[in-house]
Amino acid sequence: MSIERPYYLANRPASPNADLEVRDKYNDALLAMVALADADAVDAAIAAAWSARGAMAAFPPDARRDVLEHCVKRFVERSEEFAQVLCAEAGKPIRDARGEVARLVDTFRIAASESTRIGGEVIELQVSPRARGYRGMTKRVPIGACSFITPFNFPLNLVAHKVAPAIAAGCPFVLKPSERTPLGALMIAEVLAETDLPAGAFSVLPCRVDDARALVEDERIALLSFTGGTVGWELKARAGRKKVLLELGGNAACIVDESPGVALANVVERLVLGAYFQSGQSCISVQRIYVHASLYDALREQLSAAVSALVAGDPRAEDTVVGPMIDEDAAVRVESWIDEACRAGATRLAGALRQGRMMPATLLEGVPREATLHREEAFGPVALLEPFDDFDTVLERVNDSRYGLQAGVFTARLDHAMRAWDRLDVGGVVVGDVPSMRVDNMPYGGVKDSGVGREGVRYTIEEMTEIRLLVIRDPG
Repeated sequence: MSIERPYYLANRPASPNADLEVRDKYNDALLAMVALADADAVDAAIAAAWSARGAMAAFPPDARRDVLEHCVKRFVERSEEFAQVLCAEAGKPIRDARGEVARLVDTFRIAASESTRIGGEVIELQVSPRARGYRGMTKRVPIGACSFITPFNFPLNLVAHKVAPAIAAGCPFVLKPSERTPLGALMIAEVLAETDLPAGAFSVLPCRVDDARALVEDERIALLSFTGGTVGWELKARAGRKKVLLELGGNAACIVDESPGVALANVVERLVLGAYFQSGQSCISVQRIYVHASLYDALREQLSAAVSALVAGDPRAEDTVVGPMIDEDAAVRVESWIDEACRAGATRLAGALRQGRMMPATLLEGVPREATLHREEAFGPVALLEPFDDFDTVLERVNDSRYGLQAGVFTARLDHAMRAWDRLDVGGVVVGDVPSMRVDNMPYGGVKDSGVGREGVRYTIEEMTEIRLLVIRDPG
């Protein structure tokens, strides 16, 4: 039997309808009927957040910490419930779902610790005779009401990376989760509703894109944070004077140098995780793999075997690695890009035929650089293998992309690691591991078409606060 779920408007549950169907991504069973917000509800939520600015700014840092710590406690208590819902609504293998719940807990725990460390500095203003007798100090103050738009692929942790820093910073917010995976965000809202956050501090509203226009365009919103596709640039153009943070994906590359620094078996294990975790539906999924010619044949053999052995199927099974894609259209798109690459001369080293939403893990070599699969974000369980001879040349190949989120480099050479850090046009370089690695307190974000701004709790708090200066003159 389906379960009706409310949305949350100004801290309170509301059920004006039950118009949004949420279905199991593996078996298509009906999971819930969710209240769907209209444009009037979105406007009401923005008005509530606007009105709550002063109360949230005045909400003491230790009280913000207590809210976040309450969330941590409740998320831990409900961890298996969260994981099972995530497994069903996103099709995420249960082991990975539990991992995302752990990251949800981590992100709120980090935010709790950062909430009482938002400081400022004393500035020495006496830099010339005319400034003698002046003192300067700064503090960080909340930017104001925020709007958040999150995608389907990490329904808990990508929400956490916006919501937890907002609470720590003292910013009221309105969140639009993906209509395809709203249940995790609504469960987070359930927990927030247990706290004593000021009235209007938060709203969580699943809604249609057309009804969410005010989250982008309304001048009462001081900051928009969007995670999703390159449509984010269009949103930025419509956003007016508000601050905009965008995380828009990539086609991440990983280099395996002639001296990778770890055993080849370890490299293969990490590449498999990086490329096929969550059916490749991650913006830092490993898509392009560049392997030094001296290791290419051995790595190709081991990686092909490992990919072919991945267990695919029901995400509730403990041994499943590759679950369904979010919908059949997404799987059809990835399949069509693979077919296009093969027609252009690529060789399929591992993979099989698509079955509905199930897209088998696929490994290709010899994909032409002009192929869609090489140049765009696949966002599916497919990786491309290519040899190289010269390290400087392969850095140029990595940079030959309109995206620049993160890159991975397996190398034992310090000069190569530092050269990669200096020259790769990406937001982050990971040495000794795949670019899919993310720790929730590190700065995370990209350049070029991958976005603007940084997440990672402390860095998000900086984005959500502004510097306010105090100058004091000593007339004596």
